[in-house]
Amino acid sequence: MLAIVLALFTLGGCEREQTQSPVQPVGDLHHNMTWVLDPAADVIWGSAGFVLTAEGEQSLAPTNDEEWARVRHSAAVLAEGGNLLVLPHLMPAPDGETPDSAAWVEFAHGMTRIAQQAIDAVDARDPERLFEVGGHLYNVCLACHQIYARDAEGAEPTEESGA
Repeated sequence: MLAIVLALFTLGGCEREQTQSPVQPVGDLHHNMTWVLDPAADVIWGSAGFVLTAEGEQSLAPTNDEEWARVRHSAAVLAEGGNLLVLPHLMPAPDGETPDSAAWVEFAHGMTRIAQQAIDAVDARDPERLFEVGGHLYNVCLACHQIYARDAEGAEPTEESGA
């Protein structure tokens, strides 16, 4: 009898060790978006195209190595951020439902692919390409948010709610 009890404790301990994740979450999906992905995307979008001012057209493109490095860093954060989004604790499961992991993973991989294109545009010092890639990034983000971003009541996202 003692041997059986010891065997059960041993097997139970092995099972716990196998299911423990090496990931130590710092925040949830909302935190990841707010602290990591949104600021990085804003750098990409704020570094491409132009604005019209009273003085005329003003380019937003980086003009020196430090500015280009900042954009490259943000693109790398987004590229790796796509990998982070497929971690189990960041995959959305609305109202306890099983998440559509295939769609979520595709959006995450899409963000990584677009971010890699942004890195290529930065490395080529190509502001027009960076602008184009920024548009693709916006489309990937918007498409994902239309499915997964919901307000606190679970309603469909609207422009007013920031989606």
